[in-house]
Amino acid sequence: AAWGAVGGAGAAVGMLLGGTLTALVGWQAIFLINLPVGIALAVAARSIIPADVAAPSWRGLDLRGGVIATASLGAIVYSLSQAAVAGWGSTQTLVVGLGGLVGLAAFVIVERHTAQPLLRVERLANRAVGGGFLLMLAASATLFGSFLLVSLYLQNVLASGPMETGLAFLPFAVAIAGGVHAANHLLSHAGLRPPMAIGFGATTGGMLLLSKADAGGSYVADVLPGMLVAGLGLGVVLVSVAVSVMTSARDEETGMLSGLNTTGHEIGGSLGIAAVTTVVASSVAAATPAIVASGIGDAFVVLAGVAGVAAVAAPLILPPAASFLPELRRAPRVAVH
Repeated sequence: AAWGAVGGAGAAVGMLLGGTLTALVGWQAIFLINLPVGIALAVAARSIIPADVAAPSWRGLDLRGGVIATASLGAIVYSLSQAAVAGWGSTQTLVVGLGGLVGLAAFVIVERHTAQPLLRVERLANRAVGGGFLLMLAASATLFGSFLLVSLYLQNVLASGPMETGLAFLPFAVAIAGGVHAANHLLSHAGLRPPMAIGFGATTGGMLLLSKADAGGSYVADVLPGMLVAGLGLGVVLVSVAVSVMTSARDEETGMLSGLNTTGHEIGGSLGIAAVTTVVASSVAAATPAIVASGIGDAFVVLAGVAGVAAVAAPLILPPAASFLPELRRAPRVAVH
């Protein structure tokens, strides 16, 4: 629940901070702000995080797997993000995209024959782990794709400034926090399937509401309702996927599976942004509010489709409550020192 709240609401609050910095300092500041924040966190980590019991060991570090996975995922994201310019059937899109897929297949083979792999691929056969990872991709694609589309609509259609746009995301953050709170109770009583289906269903509804916003719309009537509905749904989903992936983790797997979960969060977001960018690229270039709004609406329909497929798939690919809830109750509590 804590991870879901920070990952979802924190991203929405980041939109506010980004808008404020852009308005007061300039867009470069949204990158420079990470320097003092990163340094402060690095210093604070030494006193906040408990010391490791065992000394770190660098022997057997799977650099080969890390390089292959990073290059392959990067190629897939790049091919999608450039498809609108290069063309879906272009040599660049096909070669780079297929190269990324081949690279992922090679990653699976390499990991199966590595003594200490970056990812034990066979763990994906566990329905909670593999299903949770796939649903994390869908959730993050919808979350970050919607961030971009709402920003484009507010600034390119409603002519809102950066700070005003950032403030507009605060209700999104509050709604996500509400979904996180609801998920806490749903998971412990109903297991994974109902919360995931309900969360993705609400997200689908929110995306469809947002898709109706046109050139003559307003924030309160056309953006806010969809943001609130989608935020509640995404709050439920972000908690559920994290719990799904991590519940059955053994002590020696916590780093691996938490890394898998976070990878799904980041890669899903990258794919979502790449996909909606491809849909809206030509309409934004037209610079006519009506055309821009139409393109953004089409992209929201795409995100609604992603969330809708996930809502249907969740009960099919996740474990039932009868097998999952006993594992959840057996999961060790975190010791706080």
